[in-house]
Amino acid sequence: MSDELAVLNVSAPRRIFALGILVILAGLLLSVALVRPPEDALWRGFLAALGVAILALGEAMRRATTCRLRLTRDGLFDSTGRELARIDEIARVERGAFALKPSNGFTVLLVAIRPPVWVPGVWWRIGRRIGVGGVTSAVEARAMADILALHLQKRERDGAQDSGAGR
Repeated sequence: MSDELAVLNVSAPRRIFALGILVILAGLLLSVALVRPPEDALWRGFLAALGVAILALGEAMRRATTCRLRLTRDGLFDSTGRELARIDEIARVERGAFALKPSNGFTVLLVAIRPPVWVPGVWWRIGRRIGVGGVTSAVEARAMADILALHLQKRERDGAQDSGAGR
C-alpha cells in the first residue's frame, strides 16, 4: 500500500449528535408503541418494529463510525483495508452545491458499476457513485476531494501528453 495522500476522520460531535438523534427517535417510537399504544394492534406492531429497526441502524452506525477513510496513490480505502475504489476506476469527483452527495462530503463517479455498499454515516456506493461524508469532518472531506481532483487532473494531463508524444 502506498503513502496516504489524505485521511478523512469521523467528527466526534457529529457522531454523537447522529447517534443521539437515532436513539431518541427509537425511544419515542417504542414508548408510543408500549406505553401509549394505539388501539390497532397492527399500528402497535409497526411502531415497535420501526423502533427496533432504528436501534439496529444506530448500532450499525456506531460500529461503522469507528473507521476512517484513506486516500492513497492506489485508491480510496477505509481503515480496515476495505477498498472503496482504485484510482484507475475513478472518473471524476463531484462536490458542488447541487451534486448528489452526503452532508459535508463529496461524490466519486466510477468508470464501471461496483456492488452496492452502505457504511452508515461514512460512505455508500450505488452503481457508479460513491458518496463520502455524513458524520465526517467537513474540512478533511473538502481537502480529500481537492487532493483527489488534483490527482485525477494530473492523470488526465499525463495521459494527454503520452498520447500526444505517440503521434
